[in-house]
Parts: sequence; structure tokens; C-alpha cells
Amino acid sequence: MRVHAEVRYPASADAVAAMLADTAFVDARDAATHALEHSSSVEGSADGAFVVRSSRAMPTDGAPAVARRFVGDTLVLEQTDVWSEPAADGSRTGTMTIEVPGAPVALRASLRLDAQPDGSSVETMEGDLKASVPLVGGALEKAAEPLVRSAIRSEERVGRQWLAERAG
Repeated sequence: MRVHAEVRYPASADAVAAMLADTAFVDARDAATHALEHSSSVEGSADGAFVVRSSRAMPTDGAPAVARRFVGDTLVLEQTDVWSEPAADGSRTGTMTIEVPGAPVALRASLRLDAQPDGSSVETMEGDLKASVPLVGGALEKAAEPLVRSAIRSEERVGRQWLAERAG
């Protein structure tokens, strides 16, 4: 299943990259998704290329029965975002991988962080959500897609608040 999302931030690409490379932001982002527990790490820094890894345990009480059959009462999402060094204007490219250990479900996406002429920036995610399960893979993808979109919108809310608190 193809997944596309754009997140607009009222801050420069450099400021957004600094936010994305901050473990405190990643922890706040993950907590906002109602994770039961979460952890994160960052390799590198926003001055160059960086890799963000996070793991969060999520309740499955609202998930369809077909999904709960594979993961139980909780599922763990392991996310790895790999960002390139910035271009002269702060823009970057990257990749995102979200995997669910113990379940044949993964999201693989390309990322872009583009500086805008007005000083804002846009983060774009374009990828494929795949569930490699005969007969029920499509149902798993359909069940996971709203969760992915909800997480993206949650990241946008947390990110906008994060940037607003640090502006000026």
C-alpha cells in the first residue's frame, strides 16, 4: 500500500533537522502516540548526516482482530530514520524504515526535508507499507495505514509545538 504524507513546519530546514536529531524530541514524539514505553538514540548530529533509531511498544486494543492475532496485546515499532548531510539551503534527503518484530509488516519510505522561500520547510514521506502474509496481508495493511497516518499527524503536532517553544 502506497503511503504519502507532507508535514509543513514554520521553521527553517536547519531548525527542523536539529529537532529531528534531538532525542528529547523523538521521545516526546513517541510519547504522544500513547506508547506504553519507548526509547531512542541518535548517531551523528544535525550539522551533518544523522541516524535516529526509536523503539516504542504500542497497545493493540483498538486494532482489528486480524492484526492482534499476529502481535498480541502490544506491538513494538522499530523506526530508523537516516538523514543525509544538508544542502546549502538546509534541505536533506533520507530514508525511513518501520518494522514490527514478530510480524511481517514494514514501512519503507524515502524522506525529503525541503527549505521553502518563506523560511519554512516541508518534510515529505513517500513509501510502501507491506504486510507479507498470504490471504490477510491486504487486511493488515489496511489496519496499519490509519495508525501510520495518525503517527505522522502526531509528529506534526509535537513538532510544531516543539519549534514554537524554541522560537526566538
